[in-house]
Amino acid sequence: MKTFTPLITILFATLIVTSAFAQSAGTSPLSASSPPTAAQPAPPAGQPNPQEMMKQMMELSKLNENHKLLADMDGNWNYTIKMWMNPDPMAKPQESKGTATRKSIMGGRYFVMDVTGKMQMPGADGKMKDMQFKGMAVEGYDNVKKKFVASWVDSMGTGIQSSEGTYDPATKTFTYTMEMEPMPGMKQQVREVLKATDKDHMMLEWYETQGGQERKTMEIAYTRAGKK
Repeated sequence: MKTFTPLITILFATLIVTSAFAQSAGTSPLSASSPPTAAQPAPPAGQPNPQEMMKQMMELSKLNENHKLLADMDGNWNYTIKMWMNPDPMAKPQESKGTATRKSIMGGRYFVMDVTGKMQMPGADGKMKDMQFKGMAVEGYDNVKKKFVASWVDSMGTGIQSSEGTYDPATKTFTYTMEMEPMPGMKQQVREVLKATDKDHMMLEWYETQGGQERKTMEIAYTRAGKK
C-alpha cells in the first residue's frame, strides 16, 4: 500500500494534466505564443512511467476465460446441504435445503451469490431447531494474482472469510483454500472443492483440518432451478 498509493496519485495527476494541456492547446489562441510549460517530473526511481502503468492497468482489467467460467454459473439454484458436526465418521449428517442466486456485476468482473436457507442449531432448551440462514459470496478472478478470489459473509457470524483458488480444466474443479478463526485463537485450515458436473449441477465439498488431520465437514449439491 505504501508504494501503490503514490503510483495511483502520479498516474491520475498525469492524466489530468495531459488532458487539460491537450484541451488548452487546441482551443486557446495564445497556445502558439505561450511559453512552454515546465516538464512534468519523472516518476521516482523504480516506479513505472505513468502512461505505461495506465496501459498495463487497462490490460489487467480485461476479462478472460476465467471470468467466463464463473459467468457460466450465473442463475438460480436449489441446494441440499449435509453437515457432519460430529467427528465420528459414521455419524449421520444434518441435512437442510435452500436456494442460491448467482449474478454478474461490474461488467462480468465479479460475481455475487445470495444464499437463503435453514440451518439446525441448538435452542435455549438444548434441542435442535431450524433457524433462518442468509449468506453472500463475492467471487472473481484476479488477473494480477492469477488466482480465483472469493469472500463470504453470513448471518451466523461477523467475520469476512477470504479465500484464493485455482481451476483444473481436466476435472472442471475449483479448489479454494483459506484460514478460518471461528473462535478466538482457534485457527483452522480449510479446503473447498467445487465441481461443475454439468451446466445444471454443481457439488461443493468442504474440508477442515482438525487435530492435524483433514476431514470433510460439509457437502452441498446444487441443481439449477427448474432442472432435476
